[in-house]
Amino acid sequence: MFEFFFKFRPLLFQEGEFTLLSPWPLTIAAVAALVLTVPALLSYTLARGRSNRTDRWVLGTLRTALFALLFLVVMQPALVLTSIVPQRNFVAVLVDDSRSMTIDDRDGTSRAEKAVGLLDPESGLVPALEEGFALRYFRFSSSASRMDGLDGLTFNGSRTRLGSALTQARDELQGVPLSAIVVVSDGGDNTEEVIGDALLPLRAATVPVFTVGLGDEEMESDVQASRADIPATALAGNSLVVNMVLDSRGYEGREVPVVVEDMGRIVATEVVTLPRDGQPLVAPVAITLENPGARELTFRIPGLEGERVLENNELHAVVQVRDRTEKILYFEGEPRYEVKFMRRAVDTDENLQVVLLQRTAENKFLRLNVDDPLELVTGFPTTREELYRYRALILGSVEASFFTHDQLDMIADFVSERGGTLLMLAGRRALADGGYKGTPIEDVIPVVLPDPTGATPTERRAFVKVTPTPGGANHPITRIAGDAENSAARWDSLPAVSTTNLLTELKPGATELLQGSVVAGPGDASDRVVLAFQRYGKGRAMVLGVQDTWLWQMDATVSLEDQSHENFWRQLLRSVVSETPDAVEAAPDLASGEVGEPVTLKADVLDEGFVEVNGATVNARITTPTGEVREVPMEWSVSEDGEYTASFTPSMNGLYELSVDAARDTTHLGTAETSVRVAPGTEEFRDPRQHRTLLERVANETGGRYYTPETVDQLPEDLRFTGGGVTVTEEHDLWDMPILFLLLAGLLGAEWAYRRKRGLA
Repeated sequence: MFEFFFKFRPLLFQEGEFTLLSPWPLTIAAVAALVLTVPALLSYTLARGRSNRTDRWVLGTLRTALFALLFLVVMQPALVLTSIVPQRNFVAVLVDDSRSMTIDDRDGTSRAEKAVGLLDPESGLVPALEEGFALRYFRFSSSASRMDGLDGLTFNGSRTRLGSALTQARDELQGVPLSAIVVVSDGGDNTEEVIGDALLPLRAATVPVFTVGLGDEEMESDVQASRADIPATALAGNSLVVNMVLDSRGYEGREVPVVVEDMGRIVATEVVTLPRDGQPLVAPVAITLENPGARELTFRIPGLEGERVLENNELHAVVQVRDRTEKILYFEGEPRYEVKFMRRAVDTDENLQVVLLQRTAENKFLRLNVDDPLELVTGFPTTREELYRYRALILGSVEASFFTHDQLDMIADFVSERGGTLLMLAGRRALADGGYKGTPIEDVIPVVLPDPTGATPTERRAFVKVTPTPGGANHPITRIAGDAENSAARWDSLPAVSTTNLLTELKPGATELLQGSVVAGPGDASDRVVLAFQRYGKGRAMVLGVQDTWLWQMDATVSLEDQSHENFWRQLLRSVVSETPDAVEAAPDLASGEVGEPVTLKADVLDEGFVEVNGATVNARITTPTGEVREVPMEWSVSEDGEYTASFTPSMNGLYELSVDAARDTTHLGTAETSVRVAPGTEEFRDPRQHRTLLERVANETGGRYYTPETVDQLPEDLRFTGGGVTVTEEHDLWDMPILFLLLAGLLGAEWAYRRKRGLA
């Protein structure tokens, strides 16, 4: 419509400059126009007869507008445009060659078919482009490469890196007059590249990018498994609650099963109800991994009717399941029932070794479950090497003044530097009542310590009914009876327990898993913090704010078959060691890769005091899916203390098991095991709609334009006037625009109609 009235499309008016081609000077022409116009206006103003003042002003305005329009036509308005010189410039055509292009749109054709159809030499677009430009074709996914024709397209790329593709195309054509870059894609860039970094050089070089968007901009029916929060390692037999994030459209209120498979064997099924469109759903799924070694887990939702993309219905992850004994140091300041029943609860767990150090008198200690007669023989550890051999530390009812200042600092470093877990138990000599306020431990723990009140433990004692918080209901520690619903009922059936420590306030960033409602005790009836944790440095700190959980086993209201107390302590102690790192840790840069894609293995090597070790002998052992073993030496990265790297390229699909062994001189520092899954990736099918916003941004920031398949026929003309390279200046007349003649006719017609209506001559 705009082009019909104004001869050219809006884009050309944006790119061009307005000028007047009349040979008469503008000043002289304006004076002449005034000489002709003023008498005419005066004749209307001074005229008498049947017309009144309003008539004279209306007719004068119409005649003035008519004279002004005629004056504009006489001055010969024109549009000055810079256009390319035909066949003297190049255009790079980048075609998305990734897997997302194989997705079928609602019309039944794939994006790949549309791209090939648009760029078919027999179509109208390519011949029109070739009339003015020399075309150079590129295909791109994870990288860009030249191709002679569309036969080079495979649409099998595992990732889309649009920024890198633009940079590669510009660099390769740097020696020729590059007029523009045309990108044919769905815009599904799934990398962490900053696209703006690639657009800046193009904008500086005046190379516009014209984007052609393919694919439906909305998926009317789709369920996507977007993320699953899975730890890299787990202890054999550990109960894990994996939070799986689902996105869906078109299935509000629909119940669907979330299926979890361990190496092809179904280990869990959870039925969830899908929310309204656009609202993510966090679905907690409980699983238990029994078999040690590298385990490949699959989380999937069966395909639903109406779904066009099924590849995004599942996620894969690899978990290293460790079948080993984890040592926990439990230091208790006084004999109490809690010690006995806690040890009894975990005594049969072969993966937990609770080493008890209990003070029986001044400078006298009871040591239980130690590995050798010299372990802890002098009491609580006095060196980091001695303390850091444990993966978690439990402090019971022991006052802060028992420790030296160096030992308090060491405990804080155990969490922040070693990455261990500190669990502080309530008691009459614990927390604020034990004098920990103002010590290094106060910064570590997740609760705010109140000022001591001076009351006796008996006066402070309160009984609380323990229940999970909303945020803790699905945590592995609180699931004492299977699923969250049964566990909530079990918590409700357990008797109240007591606390002498006033814990009511969490620190910012801390998470509360269990809370207690006061049912009997002192005047302060505020809810108490029962179990909370926070991250501190590399590790975690936890507080258990009640002192007699053994009542959950021995109270008369609890049946003999009830395993709540045992389950709680087993899951709590397994949790405190679940994230503690070893002295030697290894991880690949990609949790999942593809055949032919290089994998970089990184290892962090520390000594027994958890100080980085440089110059160690570190070797990686790579076991392929067929059992073939290859040794690869790892080199110190130099830039980071204690960091060693090695690379390899997988040649087949499957699970690669990786083992790293580190030694310094004759001292063995440790061994780490990890793994990487090699399989065709599904990242291209995440969020499968067309990402129009990204394509429009690329075009707008470089001076180009965004097109759909329906509007792409305008591209050749737009390139002619907006592209760079070798150009020439052109002048295009505007005096013959249809809009001008329509306005002239409209003004004359309006004056005639007004005169006729008013009965004027």
